[in-house]
Amino acid sequence: MQTDLLDRVRKLLAKAEDEGCTPEEAEALTAKAAELMARYGIDRALLGAARPETDRPADRKFGFERPWADVKAHLLAAVATALRCQCVQTQAAEGTRLHVFGYGSDLERAEILYTSLLVQMARALAREPVPAAGNTAKAWRRSWMLGYCSAVVARIRAAEEAAVASVAPDAGAASAGGQSAALVLADRSLTVRLQVTASYPRLKKKRVTYSGGGYGAGYREGQKADIGGAKLRSRPTGVLGH
Repeated sequence: MQTDLLDRVRKLLAKAEDEGCTPEEAEALTAKAAELMARYGIDRALLGAARPETDRPADRKFGFERPWADVKAHLLAAVATALRCQCVQTQAAEGTRLHVFGYGSDLERAEILYTSLLVQMARALAREPVPAAGNTAKAWRRSWMLGYCSAVVARIRAAEEAAVASVAPDAGAASAGGQSAALVLADRSLTVRLQVTASYPRLKKKRVTYSGGGYGAGYREGQKADIGGAKLRSRPTGVLGH
């Protein structure tokens, strides 16, 4: 049942990304896909509480190519965190890397969303003219992308909160072996946090800053993005160019 739900998300968003789709049609498809993606996450969490073998804690490592490696890492970290994962950013000889911890279903959702949003962000940025005054092109584009990321993640969080709120207490308890949906999600968050602590006992928080003036324009574009993710692509980290 859960697999069918995720397949519906992919099909809806494949239509939304089609060049022949009107903005109005894409918006409707996006709204439905976001709802289904959040619903899928709740269903998998409740099923995992009743049958732990169906959804276990896991982790994945991602590398990011230049240019904009820090922005790509920021986008994935923000999306993954909104989907109840936790992330640790590290620096290696080959560049920026992100170690993402979470349950298997949430890691799957995060990768689908990130891959789609990276493509959408690149396409939208390519359409944006850099203002002639007050910015370097690089600083403006970076701030635009960070604004885009903030808007998209705010919408993802809202969809997740709505999905949790929509679960009736008795329905969640029935499918999760007596536990409410809120308790199931709290237990999963604790498990993921313990995963991170075991792997990285000493961590520092990192704050992303920007200097360009494109943040507001990027935020407005991010509010229109397709937040359901379409289909997995094999090389998401090389999409954005200079």
